[in-house]
Amino acid sequence: MNTLSSTLAPAHAAAAPRTASSPATYTLPAVSANQRTLARAWLRLALLALVGSGLFSVLLVLARTPGINAWLPSGDFFRVALVVHVDLSVLVWFVAIAGLLWSLNQRAARSRTASGFAWAALALAALGALGMVLAAFFDPGKPVMANYIPMLDSGGFRVAVGVFGVGALMLVLQALVRPSPIGPMLDGTGALRFGLNAGAVAGAVALLAFAWALAVVPTALPAKAYYEILFWGGGHALQFTWTLLMLVAWLTLAQACGGRVPLSPRVVVLLFAVALAGVFVTPLAYLMHDVSTVEHRDMHTWGMRLGGGLAIAPLALAVLLALARRDAGSARLVPTQRPLRAALLASMLLFVAGGLIGLTIQGSNVKIPAHYHGCIVGVTLALMGLVLHLLPQLGWRAPAGRLAVAQPWLYGFGQMLHIIGLVWSGGYGVQRKVAGAEQVLRSTGEVAGMGLMGLGGLLAIAGGLLFVVVVVRAMRATPPAAL
Repeated sequence: MNTLSSTLAPAHAAAAPRTASSPATYTLPAVSANQRTLARAWLRLALLALVGSGLFSVLLVLARTPGINAWLPSGDFFRVALVVHVDLSVLVWFVAIAGLLWSLNQRAARSRTASGFAWAALALAALGALGMVLAAFFDPGKPVMANYIPMLDSGGFRVAVGVFGVGALMLVLQALVRPSPIGPMLDGTGALRFGLNAGAVAGAVALLAFAWALAVVPTALPAKAYYEILFWGGGHALQFTWTLLMLVAWLTLAQACGGRVPLSPRVVVLLFAVALAGVFVTPLAYLMHDVSTVEHRDMHTWGMRLGGGLAIAPLALAVLLALARRDAGSARLVPTQRPLRAALLASMLLFVAGGLIGLTIQGSNVKIPAHYHGCIVGVTLALMGLVLHLLPQLGWRAPAGRLAVAQPWLYGFGQMLHIIGLVWSGGYGVQRKVAGAEQVLRSTGEVAGMGLMGLGGLLAIAGGLLFVVVVVRAMRATPPAAL
């Protein structure tokens, strides 16, 4: 197995010589024929996860919308839908997209065993995701609203999550063992590869935390306490993985839109390293404090707050500057660039909004889901844009047209209304993870806030499903002759 240093070391892709005065070109590695088949399969799993999440979120939003929720079951119905919706949209979708990106950033498999290992990881992840959906109908158990990975406390759902976890472990292992070869110089492509490799390292730390917690958390605890402690450390570590993938997407999309990011590859690598550094607080928290202590919990939280955000602001400013300079020029965006720019801007807007909301949180109310919906949707929009950008390299057409441009804005606008409604209601103290009569909406303001939340949620669902439509249409179109 390669060492950690070789895993993180940036690789060089063939590119035109760059002078000291010319800006770096931040493009992902070219996709080989061997990589394409596996990457396409991971993308299909990601799309299926979005479809499933969208169907469950329809039930979820309706269960919290005043007037409509009176016609639907409450309590466990809402919570079962919430568990499956979150796990498909936050866990399965992100892991599948990571599988797509890491499969493009690996050396070609030199043996049938290595190739079989890669496909087995995908098969187990898909089987686990399917098991989660089926367990919701046939073996739901008691819904447990644990942070990061909510659970249905049933044997079927636990087995499904375990199978999915094994697939994710195999995916991370191959990303660490077979990174792209190290080149003689650092360019923009090498910097992006460093970011992808850093994301794999953060994923490995998260899996280590999950395994560590599984070994030490007492199984005699009540289900709520058990799953909360079990997933707390690893869940925080996973956020470093998703953030690193988002930063890679921002740089790639800015370049694809014709922008020139005013950062050298060395500075970008430094920012990626800063974004990764905070994840190593995770094993320290397990070494220094018992998992059941407040100190252990707070150490993960502060590690993410202080370490996870330091790289985002300068990189975001550089990307915005690149777009502003590009817009100031005379060249117009070509049709295939417009959806990418829409996804990039919507992603940055939602991520910043989620971060600002996080600064206003006091107590346990619906401002908390407003915060993480903003940040998570910011990551999701960035990865959606990256998928649109990669479609031609995967053998399909590049999306263009009004639907492709409208999709990121519809999804982003819906989510913005959704989180504004939650913040509005949170100001009145409306509690999180409740629905129907349990919400206890007393005033007109509370009802209006949750109604706005419901409207935004339905628009966001439509935007998410529209992404699937846009991608499937591109897949079904006749590919360019060059492919």
